[in-house]
Amino acid sequence: MWEDLIQKAKDGGLDVVDTYVFWNLHEPSPGNYTFEGRYDLVRFIKLVQTAGLYVHLRIGPYICAEWNFGGFPVWLKYVPGISFRIDNEPFKAAMQTFTQKIVQLMKDEELFESQGGPIILSQIENEYEHLSKAFGEAGHAYMTWAAEMAVGMDTGVPWVMCKEDDAPDPVINTCNGFYCDNFSPNKPYKPTIWTEAWTGWFTQFGGPNYKRPVEDLAFAVARFVQNGGSFINYYMYHGGTNFGRTAGGPFIITSYDYNAPIDEYGLIRHPKYGHLMELHKAVKLCEQALLNADPTVTSLGRYQQSHVFSSKPGGCAAFLSNYNANSAATVTFNNRNYELPAWSISVLSDCENVVFNTAKVGVQTSQKQFFPTNSELWSWETFSEDIASWTGDTTLTVIGFLDQLNITRDSTDYLWYTTSVDISPSESFLRGGKHPILNVQSAGNAMHVFINDQVSGSTYGTMQDQRFTFTGDVNMHAGVNKISLLSVAVGLPNNGPHFETWNLGVLGPVVLQGLDQGSRDLSGQTWSYKVGLKGESMNLGSPTSTSAVNWTRVSIGTQNQQPLTWYKANFDAPEGDAPLALDLGSMGKGQVWINGESIGRYWTIHANGNCSACGYSGTFRINKCQFGCLQPTQQWYHVPRSWLKPSQNLLVVFEELAGDVSKIDLVKTSVRTICAEISESHPLIRELDTKSQGKLKEQKKPKLSLECTNGHSISAIKFSSFGTPSGSCGNYKHCTCHAPNSTPVLNKRCVGKQKCSVTVSNANFGMDPCPGTVKKLSVEAICAPITT
Repeated sequence: MWEDLIQKAKDGGLDVVDTYVFWNLHEPSPGNYTFEGRYDLVRFIKLVQTAGLYVHLRIGPYICAEWNFGGFPVWLKYVPGISFRIDNEPFKAAMQTFTQKIVQLMKDEELFESQGGPIILSQIENEYEHLSKAFGEAGHAYMTWAAEMAVGMDTGVPWVMCKEDDAPDPVINTCNGFYCDNFSPNKPYKPTIWTEAWTGWFTQFGGPNYKRPVEDLAFAVARFVQNGGSFINYYMYHGGTNFGRTAGGPFIITSYDYNAPIDEYGLIRHPKYGHLMELHKAVKLCEQALLNADPTVTSLGRYQQSHVFSSKPGGCAAFLSNYNANSAATVTFNNRNYELPAWSISVLSDCENVVFNTAKVGVQTSQKQFFPTNSELWSWETFSEDIASWTGDTTLTVIGFLDQLNITRDSTDYLWYTTSVDISPSESFLRGGKHPILNVQSAGNAMHVFINDQVSGSTYGTMQDQRFTFTGDVNMHAGVNKISLLSVAVGLPNNGPHFETWNLGVLGPVVLQGLDQGSRDLSGQTWSYKVGLKGESMNLGSPTSTSAVNWTRVSIGTQNQQPLTWYKANFDAPEGDAPLALDLGSMGKGQVWINGESIGRYWTIHANGNCSACGYSGTFRINKCQFGCLQPTQQWYHVPRSWLKPSQNLLVVFEELAGDVSKIDLVKTSVRTICAEISESHPLIRELDTKSQGKLKEQKKPKLSLECTNGHSISAIKFSSFGTPSGSCGNYKHCTCHAPNSTPVLNKRCVGKQKCSVTVSNANFGMDPCPGTVKKLSVEAICAPITT
């Protein structure tokens, strides 16, 4: 996907591609490096260079990014005497070694701009300021050391530190956030850089999805530019997928879509992509003015301002702002009146003509859908974890509890804790009384409880409250009873002071209540530990290992669903090139592999949140514009086509709970519904005419444009109205002001074509349906695959 994503970024008006460097991927064990395949950092940077773009290389090597362990390899935790991200010699030595490895790799390939390459910026550390303050002198000393260490590598390009106000010269301190217009670097000679303009927000299992309105995002970017901002990186422009067990948090979902302009599947998300592309065009029209002058700020009202950049060599550009979140405003600028919608900025590339307004979206909206494929899953077989024999063959036995990560070293999400309890035949509950209650306290992240190898219950924590307690009735018999606790990690922490010291797994107390003699604390008993699952030990996710166990052929849909069960099936690759996904809405919780490649963790826990109306105006925060409440947090899981063979592909699913695999479906996703709406008053000047020495190419009337994705064409116009239609995409309605031939005009111009444009004018529709009224054209169209 790399080439396609890079080209879409360039087409969207970007100049620079920003990427982290993932220490845990590139150095999975001390001194053993990997840069092949999906980890080929050099190839990626060279592809960016070939496309004519630059690179900001964020080495970190701490990256956060909701990534497992913040990007640190887990082996780092076990370096003797180490303490993360502080003035600690073992940590600094390891960090410097990795940083030097990456810098030298870039130098060897001549990839820094000083060598003629595309890397124009590099980053050391990441969002350290809050830790620096918490750690006091040791934090400041570490930060200063990191800056000096990076600069000393002599890359010939600037280094930045994001969210680090006292970054020492020559390192540039930068801003991350939803808004950065009030940010200034710590020295006046440093450029104002926004390293993370958050386009949305990450999603956690059990939480809602977040959508940041593009009107507000464009408003934030324009505010930053008008205040002298010089570099903006969208976080994310494309977020992609956390394949395998790379998602951190814990509790971060497998998708890292982030409501970005290019979605998880590589599809363009309109209107976010298109509206930002128009903003980028508008800002570049102002380039000479921005580069040759500082802004002159003038009040135009209580909530309104103008920022004017004017000089003889650069010409004139102006930004007219309305910070009122509730009301539009009319302002007077250079003896002309300008209408400013609420919470918006108009860009005047020549201090006269409006070329863009952040709140006026004139590009199309796309609606992605999932569709069945022609590929069926067949030859289902199952293998159940043998809890009795597996937990009986222990890894180690000790008195009390051990931290899960210290035992597994993150080789697996799973760790068994097993003990036994002797129940007297005289216990009252054996003669019809209430069952005893088991209480288990865990440091996270989830847990399944088994009594005498039979499931007794499950529970889990959350990102906000990772510790939890299992409380449940347990069915025991006279004599020795076996208690097995399967502790499950859902990603390692990626942020916080000394997160390498945080606990994971069952740490107690474990108490059996309701016995005739009261409660019995089992914490101090002998506990046996077993790392992972039997299926994992046999690598059942791999095509070369599925024969290691005796699978049972089943008729899917008729068998009883059991927890801790492995399933496998075969399928042929679907026709076409549409992105693919697995619909796992019928499942519970687990992991999935295709041809040995891990798709990631899945969990169909339903989302809790505040999914109320979403408006663009007013300051955006994550409690705003939440979606997907009471639905599975993630139902569809991305399947890269590059992982598939034409036929005989292997799907392996491990289900922890009791999901129904008969309803798993391989689906394709594409944009089938597109809508657009544009007013007669929409800004007209859209782009530079490169053939006219930088003069503006004027567009006399606004145009409505529609475009289907590659391989699709417009098959039908579902709605069209030139007049004063109401509603939004999928819910448009005619009003009394309506040109009757709206649909025939659109049919003639658009049906059968991949893309089309229609001028918004009375002449084009043969009449003025309501003289004296500002009209708009609203259209909903259907895209369908092109058949040959």
